Amino acid sequence: LMLFSGESSEHDVSIMSARNVYEAIDTMKFNVLLGYIDTAGQWYVLREFDEYRTLDAARQLLPKLGSAGFMGGDEAIHPDVLLPILHGKNGEDGSVQGLAQLLHIPIVGCDMTSSAAGMDKVIAKRIAASVGVPVVPYRVYRRGDEAPTYGTLRTELGDVLFVKPSRAGSSVGVSKVRSRDELARALDLALESDETVLIERALDVRELEVAALGNPPACQISVVGEILPGEEFYSYDDKYSSASSSSVQLPADLPVKISEHIRGAARTIYTELGCRGLARIDFFLTDTGEVYFNEINTLPGFTNISMYPKLWQQAGISYSDLITRLVETALEPHE
Repeated sequence: LMLFSGESSEHDVSIMSARNVYEAIDTMKFNVLLGYIDTAGQWYVLREFDEYRTLDAARQLLPKLGSAGFMGGDEAIHPDVLLPILHGKNGEDGSVQGLAQLLHIPIVGCDMTSSAAGMDKVIAKRIAASVGVPVVPYRVYRRGDEAPTYGTLRTELGDVLFVKPSRAGSSVGVSKVRSRDELARALDLALESDETVLIERALDVRELEVAALGNPPACQISVVGEILPGEEFYSYDDKYSSASSSSVQLPADLPVKISEHIRGAARTIYTELGCRGLARIDFFLTDTGEVYFNEINTLPGFTNISMYPKLWQQAGISYSDLITRLVETALEPHE
């Protein structure tokens, strides 16, 4: 059962990813059922992909906890595995993964705990730092706290800052800040997406990404890819707009020593977070060779321009074979 869309601000991105996956999946191996989640959080079983545009209330998909199945209208549905093509809150934050656990159905990707930890940028940074992977200096602001002043942050972190919701993806709610007024607007924008805000030093860096595939310890780590943003930073529009001028370089032009260091750090973070199946781990590289962990995405995008499938295509794994591998990893028994 492939689940897509959902309540988050990344609803439309999920549809783009899901369409690609649905068209590429090996139908000789899998009988694919479609589960659409609308912006209100209601679930539907579809007969064909574009049926999400004209929903039939009689086809609502209702979970039957503990029974390894759902009711889809009058039909009982017992999928062997759930394939979430979801992004953002109530998708990759552990909520759907927790539901799969209660349903007793295997799910592609990370479990509830590692999904929740990976979705939270603050928690992920703290875990990375605890295992010796450096992170960019930052400060945390939570709704209800006394708002930090730009002067204080400037002294602690530098003249230019990035302000981000701690639990949002696709650069939603992210701002670059250079003044007091910009800071106030950025905090308000970030709080629209989450109760916790990450404020970090803005550095002049290269943006590097690594893909992980499989279940530790037998997981594969891809080569390092580089994002070449078309805008001042890799924003939502720069990621998904048809007019985007961003590009990727595969593999990134890096010294072997730095590339292997980044791949090793990616494996460490993937393992320490307890990840399974897949993730994309993102890093920053400064002009002086310092490597910083940025974030981990436990359900990376599968759009036409998404880095995760591109990294595995670079390794000779086709889009269709990658989906097959992901489903197979979900069905592997836990040690």
